Formats: sequence, C-alpha cells, structure tokens
Amino acid sequence: MKKILGALLIVILLFVGLLYISLHSTSGDEARSVILEPEPSENLNLRDYDSVKLMATDLYQANGLKKLMQGRQYRDAWASPVTVPIVYLDTLMGGMKIIEEGGGKQTHSLEIESPAGVRYSLRSITKNPKPLVPDIAEKLALENIIIDGVSAQHPYAAIVVADMAEKAGLLHTHPKVVFVPEQPLLGSLNEKYGNRLFLLEYETEGKTNWTSMDNVLEIMDTEDLQELKVESARQVSIDKHILVRNRLFDLLIGDWDRHAKQWGWVIQDKPDGYLATPLAGDRDNAFFHLGGIVPTLISNRRFLPNVQPLEDDIDHMPGLVMDFDRFFLLKVPESIFLEEAKYLQETLTDKVIRESFNKWPENIYRLDAMEIIKKVISRRNKLQESARAFYEAIQEQGPINEPLKGSEDSRAGTKLLPCFECH
Repeated sequence: MKKILGALLIVILLFVGLLYISLHSTSGDEARSVILEPEPSENLNLRDYDSVKLMATDLYQANGLKKLMQGRQYRDAWASPVTVPIVYLDTLMGGMKIIEEGGGKQTHSLEIESPAGVRYSLRSITKNPKPLVPDIAEKLALENIIIDGVSAQHPYAAIVVADMAEKAGLLHTHPKVVFVPEQPLLGSLNEKYGNRLFLLEYETEGKTNWTSMDNVLEIMDTEDLQELKVESARQVSIDKHILVRNRLFDLLIGDWDRHAKQWGWVIQDKPDGYLATPLAGDRDNAFFHLGGIVPTLISNRRFLPNVQPLEDDIDHMPGLVMDFDRFFLLKVPESIFLEEAKYLQETLTDKVIRESFNKWPENIYRLDAMEIIKKVISRRNKLQESARAFYEAIQEQGPINEPLKGSEDSRAGTKLLPCFECH
C-alpha cells in the first residue's frame, strides 16, 4: 500500500510540476495584434494604406508541453497572418459617432452610429479574460489557465457562421474583420481600442431598421422585449419557429454560450400585435475547440456542464439548455423542434456548409476548415435526434424561477415568470 501511495504522490507532483512549467512557458496576459506589413516604424502613417497584414495575437503560441497540458486549440489560427482593411472612424460610412462602450467581461466593445442613424458595434477579436480570473487562481499562479483558454475560440468563426446563418434563413449581424489604428476620434479610448483587431457588425438593438424585414418598430434587447410584453396593450409574441431554428443552429455549430444578453429582437408591427423575431449576436464560442489534459479535466460535466467543445456528437444535452430556452421555449411543441431540424438538414447541405468556409482566408481554411466541416456535417445528420433531446431537456428542467440574466432590475421584474408564453 505504501508503494502505491508513494507512486501516486510522485505522479501528482510530476503533474503539478509539468502544469506550472506549461503555465509559465508564455509571458503576458493581454492579447494584442502583431502588425507584419507594412513594417512598423515611428514614421508609419496607416492612413496611407487600405489594409494591413497581421496576426490576431502571438499570445497563444505554445511549445509541445503546453499543448499537451493546455491543448492545441486554435493557437495556429490566432498566430497566422491575415490581411484586413484599415478603419478610421471619422471616414467610415461618412463618419461615425461614438455612442458608448459595451461588451462583456472579456470583450471590449464600442457602439458607434453612422450619419444615417444606423448603429454598429466594434467587438474586439482579441479578449481580456483577466476579470474572469478568481482570486484563488491568482494566488496559486494558475491564472494562465483562464487567460490561455481563449485559444479555444476561433478568431474568425463569426464570418463563417454569418454566411451559414444567411443560408439557413436566420438574421445575423453581418460581421466583418477590420483593424482599428490609434486615431484622434478615439481620444482617451486609444489605449483600449487603438491598434486592435475587431469585428465590425450591426448592433442587436437600435431605433433604425437595417434588416430586410418590413414594418419594423424597433430592434431591442431581451430586457426591453420583456418590458414591452408587460406594458403594451397589444399582444406581443415571438416567432417560435425562427427561435427554435436559431437554437438548433447553435447546437449545430457548437455555440454553447447563448444567454439572454446575446440576443436582439426585431419587432414588427402586425395587424394582430407585435411579432418579435430573434437576432443572434456574439459568436465567440462557435466551433469551440477544447483539448489538453487540464481543460479536459476542468470542463467535466460535473463542474462545467455547458462548456462543451465541438465534436461529432453532443456529449451532454442538458448542459446546453439555457435559462433563456426554459423561458422562451417551454410551451413550444415538440413538432416545431422536429420540423425546424428537418429544415436545417435539408437547407444546410454538405455543399452549402463547405461553401461557407470559403469565406476564410486560404491559410486559415487549410488549418481548421476540414476538421470543423466534418463535425458540423456529423451534427447535422443527427439533428432530428438532437432536436428531440433538446426539447425533452427543456421540459425536464421546466420553468425558471428568477429573472433572466440582464433583466434582474428591469421594469418587467418577476412579472413574466415562469415563462414568456405563460402570460
């Protein structure tokens, strides 16, 4: 017994030692873009150029040990050169006005508005996960596990996802990859937003309708939709078919993080009331790829049941059910889930899926496209079974008993509990 315990102790010490070596094999904790062309210099004026060649960041480059311990992820894609257009806000679409900062804990986001009143967002492709690092991780010098975890996100996933969504008949934000240099209009925001890689896309809320839909009253967030439901004298309903199609599409692309604040709603004025059509935003976790000893241990379904990498099969369906689903889809019949699964299977053919990945630069395509395509096709082939399992998981978990994320202090409060269609 002593020999077994001794051997076990040696294994544990070896693991801890290798872990700390891997955690400290890269330096820095903030991802920044690295300009390759034109060659950086003190006299470089990027206004003289239309585009820039760069790597999203070199922060996630890793040696063999780090890849073993913390995974291969999409490290090569983050460090591969891409050529993207340069954007100056004072000339973009006639000159942009800065409205406010936004974003979540990792993403730096800047809301801007065109002279036509259309609102856009600049969402940083490089992330700053430092706010997510718990104190205990810092004290134990383990913060690099979380910082490095961003490498599991594909920096250019949103481009492919938008094309697939378009072909599936779903609204999306039309993201484009751009580089924003330091510039006078940013002023004090230059340190945070200057010389960074962004997704330029439509905002998921605003008074001006940029979609192709007609009779649009407004594009609003989930909190405002709930308040409209409570306060309007007219009936407010959601397009159940399109919402179910959206959520099955999320399952297809492995986007596991779809909470209420990541959705906008296009409100149409119909003869019998207001109809809200969902508009998905924030595709950071599409095609999520997790590997390595440490991330695999941490993402165990007992600890983080929702953090699931894109594989040929869905590992744990109950973990992918959000409070958002229980609130909006609880009373939607199973037949709609199966109908929309069939629609996606028939619409997103092998050819259509492959064509969407052609939106990537050739070097990025060579790195990751074939593996992701294989997994997406496998998931599509099983979408009927997944739709049924998703429906059953929602029913099993039942209604929510507290407000959705971001709606805790809204005027709707707890008035709409336990579900949107319950009132």
